[in-house]
Amino acid sequence: MSSTTTLGLPPVTGAWREGDPVGSRKFLSIGDVQLESGDTIPDVTIAYESWGTYTGDNAVLVLHALTGDTHVTGPAGPGHPSPGWWDTLIGPGEAIDTERHFVVSANILGGCQGTTGPASNAPDGRPWGSRFPAITVRDQVSAEAAFSDALGVDVWHAVIGGSAGGMRGLEWAIMHPHRVERLFLLATCAAASAQQVALTATQNDIVRADPFFAGGDYYDADRGPTQGLDLARRVAHISYRSEAELQERFGRTLQDDELVAAGGRFAVESYLQHHGTKLAGRFDANSYLLLGAAMNSHDVGRGRGGVAAALSQITARTTVAGIDSDRLYPLHEQQELADQIPDAGDLAVVTSLHGHDGFLVEHEQVGRLAAALLA
Repeated sequence: MSSTTTLGLPPVTGAWREGDPVGSRKFLSIGDVQLESGDTIPDVTIAYESWGTYTGDNAVLVLHALTGDTHVTGPAGPGHPSPGWWDTLIGPGEAIDTERHFVVSANILGGCQGTTGPASNAPDGRPWGSRFPAITVRDQVSAEAAFSDALGVDVWHAVIGGSAGGMRGLEWAIMHPHRVERLFLLATCAAASAQQVALTATQNDIVRADPFFAGGDYYDADRGPTQGLDLARRVAHISYRSEAELQERFGRTLQDDELVAAGGRFAVESYLQHHGTKLAGRFDANSYLLLGAAMNSHDVGRGRGGVAAALSQITARTTVAGIDSDRLYPLHEQQELADQIPDAGDLAVVTSLHGHDGFLVEHEQVGRLAAALLA
């Protein structure tokens, strides 16, 4: 494949490599992690950041979404090209107040921001690559529970997560009910829907179709599957935003003066290309595949007698919130959670033009809900 194509793919060469070390990021070794499949990932390391002081009963665990990372709050800097993804929600005097709470954000098992994943070295000293075992959301929570043990946190005052982070939050509250006092679930679901599975599987196939994917063993190559990851992210990003927002922001506006038929681009094309290129420069394709497949495994009712039986086991005081314009995780999925979690109360609806990404964008509305739960 040439470096320039009619799809507007970026002339990116080189396999993915992690960025500069992050000064605020810390690491904990949690030993071996036994997976649901029976496989074991040996000598797992979890990367994390923390804010505030732990007093024994004030720890808050913030769980990032699919391509998120540990940098939930704080300025841009080495290894972090942007401020924290919830920077106005977490901090001194903010809704999640780091003067009152000890806030922890850990990178997910299988990720690529310091936690053991496909780009990490296996016991033989070579990157895991295609040899990294398949994992589930429950496996990720098992690793986070071991991380909590190593950190010295027995009980979380609150566990907070949106989207894929909300999936892990649900499993935390079911697998370890005695360790979760409060639970905040945003734009998530009890089980991955057919639509969510279809979109994720298609994105994964796009990555695998990149001629430089090399079966997942591309780390020593001059090129990696950056173009496949770019395209997969564009597909994902369309589902993250609402039709109304795309129409309002872009409509049929041209990015260039040329007519589309003459090689010009619509502004919405340029927008998607930007987001695809941005992810391809900071994320590992193997992690994207692995974490997407883990999300597709999500079903709290699996092996527990169904969704209702599983949700009935949650003892945490719970707030469930959904985004009114979310077409990827529609409101009826959060309504199911609010209806069947014993101490959930009414569903909170966040008004947003931004679709699924509203849980990352609507800081004021989300902050009020978080503050009320933590009060």
